[in-house]
Amino acid sequence: MASLNVGSLGEYIREQRRSAQYSLRQLAEVAGVSNPYLSQIERGLRKPSAEILQQIAKALRISAETLYVQAGILEERGEEGPGLRAAILADPLIGERQKQALLSVYEAFLQENQENRENRAGRPSGSA
Repeated sequence: MASLNVGSLGEYIREQRRSAQYSLRQLAEVAGVSNPYLSQIERGLRKPSAEILQQIAKALRISAETLYVQAGILEERGEEGPGLRAAILADPLIGERQKQALLSVYEAFLQENQENRENRAGRPSGSA
């Protein structure tokens, strides 16, 4: 299951749901997901898609990016770009495979730019 920590994601969603004073059934209805599916997410048994995370975030009135970070989809960064990553992941018009391809290209550009900055600064670019 790669770097996804569904257990802590589920715990986080449950915590947020309780803070919002929603029952499981209420949140499922507002988020547009089934009650059993949401229960499985909270218990760490299911890995929700970016779209489902976005629906849950909207229902809880929290940032979808926050859930993406909790799910391991996004890295928590103070740098440039998390808005773009979140926008790509939240776009309902493209599929999961297409989203991952776009994110891979974006990450490759960021890596290339970092290497160029390091080379201009006279430091090695990370090759050993």
